[in-house]
Amino acid sequence: MHSLRRRLANGVVSWTHSAARPSPASVCGVRSLTYYRRVKQPLDDSGGTLASPWSALQRRGAKVLGTDVRLGNIIQRKGRIFQVLKAQHTQHGRGGATIQVELRDVDTGNKVTERFRTDEAIEKVFVEEKSFTFLYQEGDSVMIMEPNTYEQLELPKDFFGKNVAYLKDNMTVTVQYFDGKPMSASVPQRVTCKVVEAPPYSKGMTATPQYKRVMVDNGLTILAPSHITTGDEIIINTTDDSYITRYNRPLYSRIA
Repeated sequence: MHSLRRRLANGVVSWTHSAARPSPASVCGVRSLTYYRRVKQPLDDSGGTLASPWSALQRRGAKVLGTDVRLGNIIQRKGRIFQVLKAQHTQHGRGGATIQVELRDVDTGNKVTERFRTDEAIEKVFVEEKSFTFLYQEGDSVMIMEPNTYEQLELPKDFFGKNVAYLKDNMTVTVQYFDGKPMSASVPQRVTCKVVEAPPYSKGMTATPQYKRVMVDNGLTILAPSHITTGDEIIINTTDDSYITRYNRPLYSRIA
């Protein structure tokens, strides 16, 4: 029988044997990234060590256009990792459209403001996402709970940006992790809100739909069709605070 000996030295896993070397697949099997967190350098196909540590695996990403950069994204720029805190699209006449972003350096915490062209290639870093249940807000903090373990996690409101206004009891929110640390959080893209203030509905004969400003129960004011009245429930796109449709409750809930 071939002898196989495993040695752990300075955090590096190596293998020695008297015959054929086992492949990395047979050694490692199908394992999560937590395996690579335990060692400083994973094996490569030749049995040596990879040049990049586990953290570099987290930093692999994909190219996206500047116009696709969103609040909460983790991007790599000028050799550093940044979190997008704000993103605002602007049009400069014949100069073309750009996006102005506020970035936070993940390592230092420093904030910078930059401007991207909408057709500029940006490297977006893949992050791990986990679902939590929103509990409550207190001061500048948001308290959420892991639904399976009931472990609570406190996050700064800044992680949600402007969308902190959409948080509701028992809402499922998503937390983005980078290198094992929470970096940002997001609410569902579609949220139902109740209209608390709206101008009276007046039926017109215009060829194009008419919109008016209405206030919903979280204090935000959005544009909605003229037929929307106080008390209606509407579905809002939280990405740009735009009206999607009126929410019609199931018949049994309305009877109850």
